Amino acid sequence: MNLVKRTLIVAAVAVTLRAGWAVWLVVRAPLTPPSSPLVVNDVSQMNPIRVDQVLAPTTTEEIVEAVRTHRGPVSIGGARHSMGGQIATENALFLDMRHFDRILDFSADTRTITAQAGATWRQIQDRIDPSNLSICIMQSFANFTLGGSLSVNGHGRYVGGGPLVQSVQSVKVVLADGSLVEASPTNNEDIFDGVIGGYGGIGVITEATLALTENVRVKRHSEVMPISKYRAYFVDQVRSQPSAIFHNANIFPDTYADVRAVTFSRTNDPVTVPERLFPVDDGYGLNRLAFWILSGWPFGKQIGRHVIDPLYFRGEPVEWRNYEASSDVAELEPASRADNTYVLQEYFVPVEQFDNFVLQMRRILQTHRVNVVNISIRHANPDPRSLLAWARTEVFAFVIYYEQATTDAARAEVGAWTRALIDSVLDVGGSYYLPYQLHATKAQFRRAYPRAAEYFALKRRVDPTSKFRNKLLDKYGT
Repeated sequence: MNLVKRTLIVAAVAVTLRAGWAVWLVVRAPLTPPSSPLVVNDVSQMNPIRVDQVLAPTTTEEIVEAVRTHRGPVSIGGARHSMGGQIATENALFLDMRHFDRILDFSADTRTITAQAGATWRQIQDRIDPSNLSICIMQSFANFTLGGSLSVNGHGRYVGGGPLVQSVQSVKVVLADGSLVEASPTNNEDIFDGVIGGYGGIGVITEATLALTENVRVKRHSEVMPISKYRAYFVDQVRSQPSAIFHNANIFPDTYADVRAVTFSRTNDPVTVPERLFPVDDGYGLNRLAFWILSGWPFGKQIGRHVIDPLYFRGEPVEWRNYEASSDVAELEPASRADNTYVLQEYFVPVEQFDNFVLQMRRILQTHRVNVVNISIRHANPDPRSLLAWARTEVFAFVIYYEQATTDAARAEVGAWTRALIDSVLDVGGSYYLPYQLHATKAQFRRAYPRAAEYFALKRRVDPTSKFRNKLLDKYGT
């Protein structure tokens, strides 16, 4: 970037930062929209669904009785970070699992923990950190619920890892007839393979036992490179390094030509970040300011690339693994979602098709002028178990975080470029992720999830009246 443009950007930042009203608009705490207790919505605030009843169970017996006796549909929700109606359907009994959150068992010796489905990853971290243990695989933010994460078969930035199913030892599930079964890779395997990544369609996950690992010190290293060099860099400098713990790469919009690769590697250096876990209840005002600049300012993407990003990635801090894994998703939350909202999508690309997909993704996003804030690249090993597996081979995951308006016209436009991206990823043998807006056609869903027929056959067997329902199952299960 030339000196004149850099000077203009820095001046624009300074002028706006002095406009106190503008800073207040972005830095203030997020607004909570008014809603009825019987209207269930997700974090995007674009999918309000009216249900008949809401039950917030605190015991397994309550869940068993409610499922056994209820005659209509039953839906299940936790932290509500799916974005397309995956947590509810109209006129359902909605099970709000957030108070079903006890830690049931923990053994530092065997490195295992058992928790109820409504427990958050942060609650688990609070329990295991004093024993210097860490979760093997989890999503990138710690305030999702365990049951919700298992239901979407989430993943994080763990090098050599993949979907959550790879670290789950067993689960307990309430089926449609009210029976409580335990499932694992060696016991009731069909239930296990269906319920992990099954979006609440097979039964209600009530608890899970997870494998743990050592909490270690990690040191951050990052470098910027052309995206054309990234795949070789990852293979040579990340995947082959046993010390690498976390890794992702951030693609710079709107050119999508360069990435910043970020790796946290095991180290014996002393920590430079003293906290063992990320502070709770941070205001995240500066994060909201940064996202506002990136998504709403003239030259916002250039400011992000040449001002915000270098400031954020200064130095090579050393921190605990648990600290890096304990971020709060509130750091992504805007001040309001009334007229515009921030949304995620994710695409899974076979590693050998990385460059081909990047070309198509760039063309589609630029043609449709998508207001992309960030694209994060992660890596995952194959998942041979889950019936709705998103990683059938070794894949790179492209996590797209973008802003859209909430109007019907804007939703229709998002649907058009989403289906174009899905076609592109299917053409290279990949898949797309199901927790987001339901823009995919039924044909695209079937191509992306070839074992879906097995999943719905299992559902018909254990849930013959289709008691467990939500908008995802309503659309693709018929």
